[in-house]
Amino acid sequence: MTLFITGLYASLTALLVIALAYRVVKFRRLNAVGIGNGDHKDLALAVRVHGNLVENAPMVLILLAVAETHNMPAYLLHCFGSLWVFARLIHAIGLTQGKGGYHWGRFWGVLLTWIILLILAVSNIGFFLGF
Repeated sequence: MTLFITGLYASLTALLVIALAYRVVKFRRLNAVGIGNGDHKDLALAVRVHGNLVENAPMVLILLAVAETHNMPAYLLHCFGSLWVFARLIHAIGLTQGKGGYHWGRFWGVLLTWIILLILAVSNIGFFLGF
């Protein structure tokens, strides 16, 4: 079985990881900080935005891949995959624009991420149980 659909969303996620990592590098060079954040708020925020994506991506992509191997319908895989990428984009924008405080993008990005995780987890448990 090939994982074409998961491969697409893993690749889109990788591009987002690179873009957010580039922001971290840019702030590090701008502030001459090699390790840590040097008490620069913008750098600390960029590190958190990148880190949050990297913390969530493996589990979502693993669950998506497992669902694909269990023959979840392609339209559902695309729905979850595109919603995942959208959620992480608005989260990154919201966390950045909200400067770490409340922002609608941060709120909805987290909520959608959790919903996707929950649905994929429950779906995979259902596949295991034969539903």
